[in-house]
Amino acid sequence: MGHIHDKPGQIDQTVSAYMLRRDGDDIYVMLHKHKKLGMLLPVGGHIELDETPWSALAHELAEESGYALDELEILQPVVRVAALEHVVVHPQPFVVQTHEVVPGHYHTDQGFIFIADTHPRREVAEGESEEIRWLTRDGIVGLSDADIWNDTRQLCLAIFDQFSDEWRPVSTKLFSTSLPVKI
Repeated sequence: MGHIHDKPGQIDQTVSAYMLRRDGDDIYVMLHKHKKLGMLLPVGGHIELDETPWSALAHELAEESGYALDELEILQPVVRVAALEHVVVHPQPFVVQTHEVVPGHYHTDQGFIFIADTHPRREVAEGESEEIRWLTRDGIVGLSDADIWNDTRQLCLAIFDQFSDEWRPVSTKLFSTSLPVKI
């Protein structure tokens, strides 16, 4: 789906999934060539009016990468709120940032870091990501500005340099895509 807000100055809420994979001592991040923008970006998209950020991540991951949440782990800070009574607690994003998409239109994006140990069980959805790349830190640094936006590059480098060592993988099954139970 496209933008929910279409008037100047309005802000859509989005989610992004930065996928990591280890191969020996090397760590790779997955980016895909966005079908409309032609730039390398993490998979992700808009949070629809009937979705939580976590449920939006679930469907965007499946469509654009082929991964289901249960095939992945998510990096989380060691100290975090893990549960609350009568409330669905979502994972902690590693970044929440607002950027201009086109003049006068903005996205506030919640970025999450996932760990993939296997290839996805499913194929990418029809009409979605046609080019998926797994890139090392050096590969990210070596991309031209025509291939990757500077903020995406900076976030990937922060993942390699800080978050992959400081945050810990936890099961995605600890988090629910459902809405809270009414009390």
